[in-house]
Amino acid sequence: MGSGTSTQHHFAFQNAEKAFKAAVLIQRWYRRYMARLEMRRHCTWSIFQSIEYAGQQDQVKLHNFFSYLVDHFTPNNHNERDFLNRMFTEERSPQDSEMENCRDYESIEVPDSYTGPRLSFPLLPDHATALVEAFRVKQRLHARYVLNLLYEARKHLVQLPNINRVSTCYSEEITVCGDLHGQLDDLIFIFYKNGLPSPERAYVFNGDFVDRGKDSVEILMVLFAFMLVYPKEFHLNRGNHEDHMVNLRYGFTKEVMHKYKTHGKKILKLLQDVFCWLPLATLVDEKVLILHGGVSDMTDLEFLAKLDRHKIVSTMRCKTRKEDKKQAEEKGKANQTSSAGTPSPWFLPQSHSLPTSPLCPSTQKAHRAGRSSSVPCRVPLDPKELSHWVRHSVDLELERCRQQAGFPELKEKEEPLPLASEADPEAEGRREPTQEEWSQVVDILWSDPMAQEGCKANTIRGGGCYFGPNVTERLLQKYNLQFLIRSHECKPEGYEFCHSRKVLTIFSASNYYEVGSNRGAYVKLGPALTPHIVQFQANKATHTLTMRQRISRVGESALRALREKLFAHSSDLLVEFKKHDKDKTGLITLSDWAAAVESVLHLGLPWRMLRPQLVSSLTDNKLEYKSWLKNLAKEQFSHENIQSSLLEALYRNRSNLETIFRIIDSDHSGFISLDEFRQTWKLFSSHMNIDVTDDCICDLARSIDFNKDGHIDINEFLEAFRLVEQSCSKGYASDC
Repeated sequence: MGSGTSTQHHFAFQNAEKAFKAAVLIQRWYRRYMARLEMRRHCTWSIFQSIEYAGQQDQVKLHNFFSYLVDHFTPNNHNERDFLNRMFTEERSPQDSEMENCRDYESIEVPDSYTGPRLSFPLLPDHATALVEAFRVKQRLHARYVLNLLYEARKHLVQLPNINRVSTCYSEEITVCGDLHGQLDDLIFIFYKNGLPSPERAYVFNGDFVDRGKDSVEILMVLFAFMLVYPKEFHLNRGNHEDHMVNLRYGFTKEVMHKYKTHGKKILKLLQDVFCWLPLATLVDEKVLILHGGVSDMTDLEFLAKLDRHKIVSTMRCKTRKEDKKQAEEKGKANQTSSAGTPSPWFLPQSHSLPTSPLCPSTQKAHRAGRSSSVPCRVPLDPKELSHWVRHSVDLELERCRQQAGFPELKEKEEPLPLASEADPEAEGRREPTQEEWSQVVDILWSDPMAQEGCKANTIRGGGCYFGPNVTERLLQKYNLQFLIRSHECKPEGYEFCHSRKVLTIFSASNYYEVGSNRGAYVKLGPALTPHIVQFQANKATHTLTMRQRISRVGESALRALREKLFAHSSDLLVEFKKHDKDKTGLITLSDWAAAVESVLHLGLPWRMLRPQLVSSLTDNKLEYKSWLKNLAKEQFSHENIQSSLLEALYRNRSNLETIFRIIDSDHSGFISLDEFRQTWKLFSSHMNIDVTDDCICDLARSIDFNKDGHIDINEFLEAFRLVEQSCSKGYASDC
């Protein structure tokens, strides 16, 4: 009896031991499998981000080059000056009368055959809801209603301060959403899952509404509609893509002109002004700061709350007013003297009901437009301008007393207020931001957090900075804040905490790089300000895929993009490979291959880890690099009979060429006119010290205009580049 029991226990123990060992083996295998998948996902993510940021660097370099040309070119006549203004700066400070001209949308007729949504103002909640439903079924809003909605949105935005204040006392919770980038499905999914905006459900959308996706116009219309319906519960922050210069490269300008061919130019002009009026940040219960990018060691919220944000037309180009050192010192002393009293805290909004000094001309115009705290009135005035405003305020006071005494009102024509340029020839520069103003805005729109301490230039993006935990902690302590919410970076899970959970990144565009590449997320804040993260996938196809299938699908897309990048730099890679092949054997080691690729592309990728996916065949553990480059070229060949070198040049330069085309096409017509071509060529010839007559320029333009319709389209522009590249290649070959 006892022997049988012990035998049973022995077998039971052996079975348990086997089961335990099997469980350990399965667990070990599963952990290794998940680690490999995570490593693949991390590599894929690095590829996508590196290529994206490299494109942003190209954007900055390209605009820096054009900015240099513009700044060093002296216009000879009024037409050249107008062209340069249209090319880069547009009208930096549109007058009220100019904005009134945008009201000519009333003359745009809506045909009876139009079946899309119709708007009437003031907007009601049903109008905004109907707009969402119309866009969901792929209907398009008529240009008349687009312009009307933009005009009303501008009127509202002008009244807002630079830093909005919202409170959880007036709503159950506040939902903060990150980048949408033209992905309407994500916005509709958020409203479906979280609920439509209402007095009980407030929203903050943290910038980057446009570019890259195909529905940027529709997203803007929905956001602006709800902002007008619920002005106290629906808030928008500006992102780095709410910028007409960035839109030239990343698709929004092209989308507007494609959807609204007749009125697209007018829509873009008004949008440029609307983007300038978007608030820079939002503050929840004076404890949580929401801004698009991040901060730097120089971020000053008091300064940001008082600057004129409308002057920052583009963060890509800083056209600042010039001040010599003596003037700057005098201005600083004057500011210290004027603020020697009791300065108001930065977080208190400037009230419209408070009486203002007649010596602050900016306030009168601001009040007329409904502005609040965007423009500081402690600005020292030019003596001529000061005397004019004193005289004007005295005349107003005399007129008021005359009316109170019962005298009839004088019918004299009111003296118009002088423009800054009329009061002072040098005052034209006051419309431009100072270097400090521009830098402060660039930092909060472009910066990213980093794990290391300190603050350094963001060379990966080409703008803003990297800020460390100590920079975050210093800012939170200075302004008595709990944590920051920012966006600007795509995250695999849609969100990410860093800096000891003091910085939260929220990204709301799911499947940003590829279907299955990332989740979207939004965060809800209640009265306790405890962040509650909600993740989602707007694309139904992702729910039918396993994790391995999603990673494989996304990985293939990333490798395809990386091979295109490698092919686009084939010539540079060949030169670099030859440097490592000193014996001219045609073979290089894998370590030399990895070093050469990184020295050319500067993407910071783990090339040795990516080698199995990029390099298929080896000879004695070495790479035959010429054959490898030929295989890259075969993968990129289209059905057209284009030489490998020409195709390489087009792959490398297409984004830049399209951006250059849209810069030259300053009126956004979709074509380069003869006048635009002539003015641009003068800009280049001035830089290169080449004397070219107008007749020669006209002949060159006609040679590019292949179909002889009087203007150059994008295909003719790219074809001209291809032919020039082809002739240069033949010239180099003949020299060899």
